[in-house]
Amino acid sequence: MSNIENALTAARETKALKIGIGVLAGVAELFNEQFPGKKAVIVADRITFSIAGEEVFSRFKEAGIEQEEPFIFQAPHLYAEYAFVEELVLFLKTNNAIPVAIGSGTINDLTKLASHLSNRQYLCVATAASMDGYTAFGASITANGAKQTFNCPAPQACLADIAIICKAPSEMTASGYADLFAKVTAGADWILADQLQVEPIDQKAWSIIQDGLHQALADPEGVRKGDPEAITKLVEGLMLGGFAMQWSQSSRPASGAEHQFSHLWNMEAHLHNGEHISHGFQVSIGTLAITAFYESLLATNVEDLNVATSCEKWPTPTESDVAALKMFEGTDFSEVGLQETKAKYTNREELNAQLTLFKNDWEILKGRLTKQLVPLKEAKSRLALVGAPTEPEQIGISRERLRNTFIRAQFIRRRFTILDLAVRTGYLNQWLNSLFGKDGIWEIGQANIKT
Repeated sequence: MSNIENALTAARETKALKIGIGVLAGVAELFNEQFPGKKAVIVADRITFSIAGEEVFSRFKEAGIEQEEPFIFQAPHLYAEYAFVEELVLFLKTNNAIPVAIGSGTINDLTKLASHLSNRQYLCVATAASMDGYTAFGASITANGAKQTFNCPAPQACLADIAIICKAPSEMTASGYADLFAKVTAGADWILADQLQVEPIDQKAWSIIQDGLHQALADPEGVRKGDPEAITKLVEGLMLGGFAMQWSQSSRPASGAEHQFSHLWNMEAHLHNGEHISHGFQVSIGTLAITAFYESLLATNVEDLNVATSCEKWPTPTESDVAALKMFEGTDFSEVGLQETKAKYTNREELNAQLTLFKNDWEILKGRLTKQLVPLKEAKSRLALVGAPTEPEQIGISRERLRNTFIRAQFIRRRFTILDLAVRTGYLNQWLNSLFGKDGIWEIGQANIKT
């Protein structure tokens, strides 16, 4: 049984996945298998309709599948915003057709949430290997000025024609490669949480996403060139990430501290030259930042950790609440830090036990992390080779802001990551100084550092 076939048996929502060259020719058969007797409606924008929507419409017509007229988003700069979800929901209320999303991240997320709000399943036709959200539960949508994840089911069926995906813009493929690469550091964060008995690894979800991960990332040059074999492995890896999230009903298998960087920048409405930065490109910088942070951890003499001192310095619940509220004071998400920090707060007795375990089991943990991680130099080389950003300035993030992101990102999610370990051990400033201080990889003048 292949990795994909095995993952499909674990998927809670997706029942069918077709990946291969020329598989678009079988889209009508797939629709009839999954939605027998149902009417269809294509959902696309003007570009994706021309790429694949016209052919899907034609093949449905030839197969005798009843269709509504295609729903084509007309906005010139379509983005995953809630207003577009509402626009699609209003249309779907006029019929009972099964949406067929033609596109990548934006079209898929808009259709996913609109379908859920309209009480129906949908089929997705992927047009680019740009992210892992095709088969993931949940849709990432901007609402009330901030990027949010709305709970909603993954598509019932998904089709990815490699011949089409190989022709996608190179920056979209680079974005997908970076999103897949992020599973390396996400896995390291899960190992950390597992070893410290904060959140055990779900072996099924781990196997789905991690077993073939390093092989899927092994040919960045082939990905850049649009080689069908390399693109197929990339697409499979991204789809498996979604299946792992379906199985666990959590983004933990695919998302760690590197994603918290991206989520924070979205919450802060970050733009570069007036444009939104793709999720994958944000995560590329986040992954490199967290990889560097892990290298600081691995270079630390953990045996010298003074557990008692760390516990003495640990804030009381009231002090923690005050710090969390202050962190995002003046923003439109001022309560997020308080909510998430309270959810993962640990008292001093629990912290003592956790840090003692960390210190005593350090050699075991170090071995697990070393096996999981890709060295920073190699990670940077691979991401640069596919065309993903490798320096924060490439996405409009200054070194000062990147340093501050290490501090702020820890407050926005209750998920335990290396950021939480840095705070709990008291190593945060030490590790940040190793990255941003004199001779650090992102050296900045001390006068510019804000803590």
